[in-house]
Amino acid sequence: MAPFRAEHMGSLLRPQNLLDAREAIRDKGLSPEEAGLPAIEKEAVGNVVKLQQELGFKAVNSGEFNRTRFWGLMWDEFEGSVALQEAEASMFRLYHPDVVSLIEKDRKVMPGDSVIAGAKLRHNREKSKSNLHELKLVQQFTPKEEWANIKLTMITPAWFHMRYKQGKAYAEGVYANDDEYFADVAKVYQEELKMLYEAGLRNVQFDDPGLAYFCSEEFRAGYAADPDNTVSIDALLDSYIKLYNDSLSLLPADFHTGVHLCRGNFIGGRHFASGAYDVIAQKLFQELNVNTFYLEYDTSRAGGFEPLQYLPKNKNVVLGVVSTKLRELEDKEEVKRRVEEAASWVAKGTGESREEALKRVMVSPQCGFSTHESGYPLSEDDQRAKLKLVRDVADEIWGEA
Repeated sequence: MAPFRAEHMGSLLRPQNLLDAREAIRDKGLSPEEAGLPAIEKEAVGNVVKLQQELGFKAVNSGEFNRTRFWGLMWDEFEGSVALQEAEASMFRLYHPDVVSLIEKDRKVMPGDSVIAGAKLRHNREKSKSNLHELKLVQQFTPKEEWANIKLTMITPAWFHMRYKQGKAYAEGVYANDDEYFADVAKVYQEELKMLYEAGLRNVQFDDPGLAYFCSEEFRAGYAADPDNTVSIDALLDSYIKLYNDSLSLLPADFHTGVHLCRGNFIGGRHFASGAYDVIAQKLFQELNVNTFYLEYDTSRAGGFEPLQYLPKNKNVVLGVVSTKLRELEDKEEVKRRVEEAASWVAKGTGESREEALKRVMVSPQCGFSTHESGYPLSEDDQRAKLKLVRDVADEIWGEA
């Protein structure tokens, strides 16, 4: 059962024919069928599942080939959601790292990249099809006895809240306050996860840049200086932890959950946030009810391993110690040394031996290889070499999947 010793964060480099088909749909007005997308997508997913299997990765996924951006279409499918077209800047927290990147001079921004609740949010199985389609496609290329290993990445339930100014995540009059909004977001996530569980999903990884932004001094300073905020930044973190816990509260015990604290992986491999986990680690690790934390540790941006001493005995950590931003291949012995160092800090916090603590430690690249459709620095050969390194490190430390 997940997590496994060797993991990856979800997105993998997309083949050119898949990119070409989506470009034809976007630029030439072709339908998916006219562009040949269904067959191309199916073949691409089959090939990328095979790649993962050949490299020894158990938690296989679609490579996010069904998506153009890492958050996919899930929110667009919720009843009540409205896509923003050329939204006013006054709606946004202009110090939010994602928003900062979108308003920079000469940076092309696709319209409709954000949604708000234009009406009460509800889940509708007739509309919520993209995650289910993605899961079923991966299942076609995976033996049924291994379906429980399949990992689906999913955007954080707070994704379309944190970027907006106070009260702007929903249209005027839709919700009286954030608590009402969060309650409905939790309900739609509960329904989405229930639907996916019924279809065989047992392993979900929430991608959450926002949690990493709480580590950023720049974001914290911007938040503190914003007169429109009605709660402290610590209270906001509490609200997001509660939102997660409510969203996951109805899951069966055999459903593995994890959260990836992403520090940004924009086109060109650009990061958005720096700052050690220290400021949030104790609260996050002990109060957020997920099984596994996927943490980025590829550079000094994330600080040291000391915060891992707050990891409880019933939770795991996947160490993102291999970079998807730099083509240079890491030294295997140095990666192994860092994993051992991290395990020592886990052990210090629980009173275990390092060998015992290592049972709850895994290894991975720090982020996906293609968070958006294209524009990333690594080649397919680079990607394979990085994934093989992760698998080799896991084999040499643990000797198991």
